[in-house]
Amino acid sequence: MSKHAYVFPGQGSQFSGMGKNLYDTNPLAKDLFEQANEILGFRISDIMFSGTDEALKQTNVTQPAVFLHSVIAFRTLPDAVPAMVAGHSLGEFSALVANNTLVFEDALKLVSIRAKAMQKACEITPSTMAAVLALADNIVEEICHAVHQETGEIVVAANYNCPGQLVISGSVKGVEIACERMKAAGAKRALVLPVGGAFHSPLMAPAKEELAAAIEATPFNMPSCPVYQNVVAEAIIDPYSIKQNLIAQLTGAVCWTQSVQAMLADGATRFTEAGPGKVLQGLVQKINKEAVVDGVS
Repeated sequence: MSKHAYVFPGQGSQFSGMGKNLYDTNPLAKDLFEQANEILGFRISDIMFSGTDEALKQTNVTQPAVFLHSVIAFRTLPDAVPAMVAGHSLGEFSALVANNTLVFEDALKLVSIRAKAMQKACEITPSTMAAVLALADNIVEEICHAVHQETGEIVVAANYNCPGQLVISGSVKGVEIACERMKAAGAKRALVLPVGGAFHSPLMAPAKEELAAAIEATPFNMPSCPVYQNVVAEAIIDPYSIKQNLIAQLTGAVCWTQSVQAMLADGATRFTEAGPGKVLQGLVQKINKEAVVDGVS
């Protein structure tokens, strides 16, 4: 039986004007935006609709903004009944609202806490991420490991986005050394990304404690369908396991390629991306050309 999967993007998909037409044309969307403004204590909708790219890039704005746009886009679909869900990094929170594990208000509060905790962790150690293209995963992993062994610098494989596209994460020096070695090993590109810090690496450990406490204190319900979580890349329905995987995700890798492959193996034939941009639609197609992809933003 063919199954319909819903997927939710992460940080980096934001753009000025995001969500404005939803706000203007849909009463439910307008309500949710206003509710979010109240919960966050500032008018995030104003920054989303007319803020500068710079204002939207601040982690404490970006994460709630992408989450909000994704959840609202999903909620305004007339007949969305997912058979399975997944989210890329931050998108996992949107996915957990879509499958009723988290209520909207609680998820937004957690996203806000996560964003601020990550921002603080970024300020402790100068760190960054880099995209590596056209190099086998195992070679990327070996180079990261060797750089760490030889220099003590932290650098790890952080995002397995699709075959031939991996993101590494770590200290500025560790990432720079690794990039040079990856180019020498035949990578088409190894390009430092304009991000605030080393997400999905051990350098996010300071943020983990704060997020873990918030997640532990939040009720997680029995989901209406499985979520394929980033750190395990398999279908999870147990609320306790969902919590643990969500905490582990801060310092663990985003196994997106593996998650999509698991969804396909479990019968997914159509993937709908809910939220800003088309990044995940592109990645799903690179992982499997046969998959039907579409999006709602």
